[in-house]
Amino acid sequence: QVQLVESGGGLVQAGGSLRLSCAASGRTFSNLHMGWFRQAPGKEREFVAAITWIARNTYYADSAKGRFTISRDNAKNTLYLQMNSLKPDDTAVYYCAASPRQLSYIRDGYDYWGQGTQVTVSS
Repeated sequence: QVQLVESGGGLVQAGGSLRLSCAASGRTFSNLHMGWFRQAPGKEREFVAAITWIARNTYYADSAKGRFTISRDNAKNTLYLQMNSLKPDDTAVYYCAASPRQLSYIRDGYDYWGQGTQVTVSS
């Protein structure tokens, strides 16, 4: 089992920045591929970014490219998402997810999920 706890969400004005964190426990963090997803009201949960287990490769949704940066600190068992130039369309609950199998861009590719952290971007 893996426990994931997100933090760092909040209310920010358009153009601002936030850094989300996801603390992992219960399994060797460095053996997990990690991802960030988000879900806006009335919409499906969508892929944002992913990172391989030793951070050799990162992947982003088109909406996140150039503005968001995913990173991880395996010594601290923590995943990060640095979000810059935020837009009102980025408003959503952000979830971190873990997979011991393979990196994935889809929800079903992840076995473990956090409870989410709310990000609200005002115009």
